[in-house]
Amino acid sequence: MTTFNIFVMRAILAAFFAVLLTRFFHPKATIVGILGLAMLLVGLAYIMEYFRKRKKGTIRKG
Repeated sequence: MTTFNIFVMRAILAAFFAVLLTRFFHPKATIVGILGLAMLLVGLAYIMEYFRKRKKGTIRKG
């Protein structure tokens, strides 16, 4: 799977869960808040992937 496909899937899932979470916990959230949460979720996915790969030793240093 290409890097772009993974990004698109993560963005779609992040948008879905951002809408779900904001409607559940903060029903009057604006679209800007939802988009901010979606970007945060995508960022956290990439950070978690980085730490998982670092733990396995699959990331080259340098």
